[in-house]
Amino acid sequence: MSNQIDPLTSSLNIQIIQTIDQLNLPIMQKHHLRILFHCLIILKSIDEENCSFPPKEVALREWCNNQSQKFNDQKFNNLLYDQLMTTAKTLNNFSEKLGKNIKELEIDDLILLVQENFKNK
Repeated sequence: MSNQIDPLTSSLNIQIIQTIDQLNLPIMQKHHLRILFHCLIILKSIDEENCSFPPKEVALREWCNNQSQKFNDQKFNNLLYDQLMTTAKTLNNFSEKLGKNIKELEIDDLILLVQENFKNK
């Protein structure tokens, strides 16, 4: 089931959605998995622009500012930044636990993370 995804040319595409939908997971875990995967793609794309991963806070803040300008909404900007920063830390910690570089995380790794998180609740 391993899927290598190029973060600059792919996003949460139909192939990934179908892969996630076919998993024997509760709906909430599937939703969480979609969000994690999308965040990973965003973080990787920011990394490509700034050459540090997880992205430095300044690079992440700048990316969020650019996104929030589309909506002219500072609350959205702050929430998006907080959520992406939290996700970056979670993914970084998990990648270290797996003995991988965070850039090497794949959908299978995120499935494992989601399963572990929901099992521990």
